[in-house]
Amino acid sequence: MDTTRTFITRDGVAIAYRLWRPAAPRRTLVAIHGLASNMTRWSAFAATTRLAESWDILRLDLRGHGGSLYRGRVGYEIWCADLAALLAAEGVPRAVIVGHCLGANTGLWFAHRHPAKVAGLVLIEPMARQALAGQLARAARLRPLMRAVVPLLRAIAALGLHRRRLAELDLEQLDRETRAAMARTGGGFPESRYASVREDLRGLPLSVYAQDLLAVTGPLPDFASIRTPVLALLSQGTSFTDPDVTARLLATLPDCRVRRLEARHWIPTEQPEAMRRAIEDWCDQRFGR
Repeated sequence: MDTTRTFITRDGVAIAYRLWRPAAPRRTLVAIHGLASNMTRWSAFAATTRLAESWDILRLDLRGHGGSLYRGRVGYEIWCADLAALLAAEGVPRAVIVGHCLGANTGLWFAHRHPAKVAGLVLIEPMARQALAGQLARAARLRPLMRAVVPLLRAIAALGLHRRRLAELDLEQLDRETRAAMARTGGGFPESRYASVREDLRGLPLSVYAQDLLAVTGPLPDFASIRTPVLALLSQGTSFTDPDVTARLLATLPDCRVRRLEARHWIPTEQPEAMRRAIEDWCDQRFGR
């Protein structure tokens, strides 16, 4: 059964999540969305993966995103604390963490901060700052400016000077429409729609968007501290990162398998079936069917 739930953090923030729970779950998989995204990015995966026969599938909106609306301070430390508390509330001692983009980075930080709570990591397009390219490389050069502006944006939001309504973005529907259009026309992936700041800000507070950028262009934990098994799924594209540089960095992880998929960056959208099979096969090999 798939249910929508809300977890209230110690500081009173409502964290929205969905939990698929089979009759007799054996393990838990947590799926974390990317930058300026929300948990509907994982709706199709949760609905189609055979892991749902015996695994809990938990998808959450990180604080500040989607149904977890918040305009204050966010970042890896807070997102990891929220996830640890949520898992404790659900009685989950250990989980496999799957993350895309910002979600992959959050998974790495969670494994660094809470190693006993992580059975494995699936990193889909992790964003190492040494590998950043394109728009994110330019954003990284603006980090000093962003660090100065973010407290002002949070202060303005705290005064109530913000949009009262944000768009509810159904990314499952967007992805379905995108794949149908590509199949119908034979056209390429509409990167301008998925990499549009204007579109991102329709459903995200400006203060959170800026903090997302600060997080994704910031440092990752020392890979030597990540002792859990890792599956990394990388695209062939260079829209936001150089996949060759990323692969070399991932090679320093003690236990990491890297797979390349034909995509630009949005693997859950561009290669949903290949992604699903790769995750299922790796989980079978690591944890049994």
